[in-house]
Order: sequence, then structure tokens, then C-alpha cells
Amino acid sequence: MEDLKEKTVDLADHVEDLATTFYQLTIVNLTKKATNLISGALVMFAMCLLVLFVLLFAGFALAWWLADVFNNTAVGFLLTAGLFLLILLLIVLLRKETIFPFVRNLIIRKLYD
Repeated sequence: MEDLKEKTVDLADHVEDLATTFYQLTIVNLTKKATNLISGALVMFAMCLLVLFVLLFAGFALAWWLADVFNNTAVGFLLTAGLFLLILLLIVLLRKETIFPFVRNLIIRKLYD
């Protein structure tokens, strides 16, 4: 009978150790996922900011080039604005079939990495 009590106490200690280890492992996994998600978001923000600057300066360059081609500054800037408006329209039209699923899958992939 004494042996049974000792085994029960040992088993209870092992279960407690197992639960503590499982809790700590869960915290480590959640921390890893959170840091991956945050670092990915920061990198994506930096990339978007750089793309914004590239598009801004490319747009100005295109506008000035078109202004030289047509000998009219207003026409160059209006054609460039029209091009960007066309790109924006394509993005709006394709957002549900292409853009949203891409972003959603990117976030899900980051969560399960």
C-alpha cells in the first residue's frame, strides 16, 4: 500500500512537470510566432515605403519626360496621372480575386511558419 502511495505521488509530480513544460513550450511557440509576424510586418512596411518612393520618383521622371516629348508640362503630368489612375483601377478590380487572397495567404503562411 505504501508503494502505491509513493507511485501516485511520483505520478502527480510527473504530471505537474509535464503541464509546466507544456505551458512553457506554448509560450515559446507563441512568442516565436508573434515575433515572426511583427518582423514580417515591419519588413513589409519598409518595402512598401521604398516602393512608394520609387513610384513617386519614377512618376515624376515619366511626367517630365512626357512633358519634353509633347512640349507641354501639363500634358506630361496628366498622362502620368492617367497611367497611375489606370493602375489603381486595375488594383481595385482585381482586389477580390487576386490581391486579398495573396495577402491572406501571406499572413497565414507567416502565422504557421
